[in-house]
Amino acid sequence: MSEWAHVLINLIMKRFIADLHIHSCLSPCAELDMTPRRIIDTAVARGIDIIAISDHNSAENLETTMRIAQNKDITVLPAMEITSYEEAHILALFSSVEHAATMQDIVYGSLPKGVNDERYTGYQLIVNEADEIITFNKRLLINATSLSIKDLVDAIHSMGGLAVAGHIDREIFSVISQLGFISDDMAFDALEISCNTEKSRAEAVFKEYARFPWITSSDAHNLQDIGRRTTAFFLEEASFDEIARAFKGDGKIEW
Repeated sequence: MSEWAHVLINLIMKRFIADLHIHSCLSPCAELDMTPRRIIDTAVARGIDIIAISDHNSAENLETTMRIAQNKDITVLPAMEITSYEEAHILALFSSVEHAATMQDIVYGSLPKGVNDERYTGYQLIVNEADEIITFNKRLLINATSLSIKDLVDAIHSMGGLAVAGHIDREIFSVISQLGFISDDMAFDALEISCNTEKSRAEAVFKEYARFPWITSSDAHNLQDIGRRTTAFFLEEASFDEIARAFKGDGKIEW
């Protein structure tokens, strides 16, 4: 991108701070106080403009979170963190709760049968806007699905969603840790670097994947970690469509 293009982007676009990887109390590994209301209030207090609630293999706290966000100065993107059968984590971002719910149906159909045992894996809470427990999700959300990475990316794209390879620098549950590489036929829209790796090191270690857009996120499982790493997007507005355009190069991403 030319210098003049960068100047133009800065003139016509606004800078939005995003944390696109946050777990609610629905994820078995998250703290129980990670309720939608507390997540929203914490993110707003920390100056975050866009968040994605990306629970493990489920989207059942999304509607509550988005209703709360309607009265707040923040944008919530429907999302999930899905575990492929290779045990790689894929972030799926969607334009609507309906698309996330359709993806959830696919994921639920591919999870192993059985009942979650809270004594070993933790509670999976579905809550309302007042932080009251509606029910306990009893599915094995902590497990891998039977869907391959390619299956997941194709399904996400079929609903107009964005597929992000989660925390590729981690030694477990990343595409690289599980397969050793990211092949050309893995049509990811972006790659995520965890909060454990600085940008300069990531650029040195993963330079062969510079063809992808990169983001960084908190992967927060507790309130303290929300916003510990964020990505700055230069967009016309805080929306899914604008982030999709930024991933395609029509904008600027910084972290």
